[in-house]
Amino acid sequence: MSLETEVAKPGDTDAFWKAHDRDWRSELWNFRVVWHEQTHDLIAREDGEIAGALRLRIAASLGHVDALYVVPAHRLRGAGRALVTRAEELSNYYNCHKVTVPVFHEHAAQAFFLACGYAVEAVIPQHTFKLDVALLRKFLL
Repeated sequence: MSLETEVAKPGDTDAFWKAHDRDWRSELWNFRVVWHEQTHDLIAREDGEIAGALRLRIAASLGHVDALYVVPAHRLRGAGRALVTRAEELSNYYNCHKVTVPVFHEHAAQAFFLACGYAVEAVIPQHTFKLDVALLRKFLL
């Protein structure tokens, strides 16, 4: 038997992960996982144009903010806070008990989320760019 490894091309493993997603998660957590994952893109418009967007991932009763960006010309007008509030409402609708977001530690994004009622759950040292990552969370229930 000959075992080889290779770097997969984009999309080459999609069928594999689709077929084995529940199995690997079940082995990891040591119980049969029913993992209903979904992604929602939220947008804020100002004068008809997109001022900002937030990508929310919901999985296993948790909401995760994967990305939030407000165009500089539209900042400090409430678009970011409105998007975060809408993401929390959507997470609550899907019975999530908390929302999490990773941000660079002691940077502007952390200050923003702290002002939105999030708390630091952990700070993880990173070697990438030598910037630590703060994991923030907000309980919804």
